[in-house]
Amino acid sequence: MAESSLTMDGAAHVESSAARAAGAGPVRKARAASLGERLVEVALLGCGLVSVVTTVGIIGTLAFETIGFFREVSIADFLGDTQWTPLFADKHFGIWPLVAGTLLTSAIAIAVALPLGLLAAIYLSELANERLRRILKPALEILAGVPTIIYGYFALVFVTPALQKIVPGLAGFNSLGPGIVMGIMIIPMISSLSEDALYAVPRSLREGAYALGAARLPTILRVVLPSAVSGIGASVILAVSRAVGETMIVTIAAGQQPRLTADPRVPIETMTAYIVQVSMGDTPTGTIEYRTIFVVGTALFLMTFLMNLASQRLRRRLRMAV
Repeated sequence: MAESSLTMDGAAHVESSAARAAGAGPVRKARAASLGERLVEVALLGCGLVSVVTTVGIIGTLAFETIGFFREVSIADFLGDTQWTPLFADKHFGIWPLVAGTLLTSAIAIAVALPLGLLAAIYLSELANERLRRILKPALEILAGVPTIIYGYFALVFVTPALQKIVPGLAGFNSLGPGIVMGIMIIPMISSLSEDALYAVPRSLREGAYALGAARLPTILRVVLPSAVSGIGASVILAVSRAVGETMIVTIAAGQQPRLTADPRVPIETMTAYIVQVSMGDTPTGTIEYRTIFVVGTALFLMTFLMNLASQRLRRRLRMAV
């Protein structure tokens, strides 16, 4: 009896040990999975912090140099003067000629890109068959892959001479030619994003309009476009930001003469072109001329920041209206 009892106790002990060993496997796997999830969370947090730290570093650099600039130049001269000649003996630090040149070329670019890009998006989404759409959309997006320096020389040696034959008084460097070429460059941005927004409109809305007796064109204009207005607005804002920040086209073909004008036929200088001009290495570090790079960059940063804020509010209002 004692031997059988010991045998039974030993068997029970073996069974309990086996059960603990069998249960330890899932526990180890759960711990390993939890550790892996934590590592993934830390990695994702690090990726998010990289963008935050980079943004803080950029803002800090701009702010430090901008404060140094305004220690020597008053804000009243910066905002009240209408001349920008920091590299001349007679120095003026009015930012408005650079702002005017930037806005002028950007306005011309949007005037070219918005109708063409939106019409291309409507055709690809609503009129073209699926096979033609798969061919035309990548072909149109090739324009976005052309280096901007090629666009710049295209504007200088081809577009401007062609425009001089039909536009009287057009100078060799001007804002019209670069603005048109810049508009061609950002057409894929508007057309591709707008086409995606139009294509995402539910088919049921189109069928409902057709069931009520609407033709194809009224359906596109009164049903599909209003439904996709948020995505279309986002594409336009991105295109505007791209045009405002464009550098090489305006540097090559627009000239380097900052002037406060709305005449697209004369040479102008944009904010990005001025930054390139001073960044060539001829300006000593720490001088007032060197700090103008950062104050212009700060002004450009504030412009795009305010544009993004305005676009977000506009998108909210459009969504509420729709």
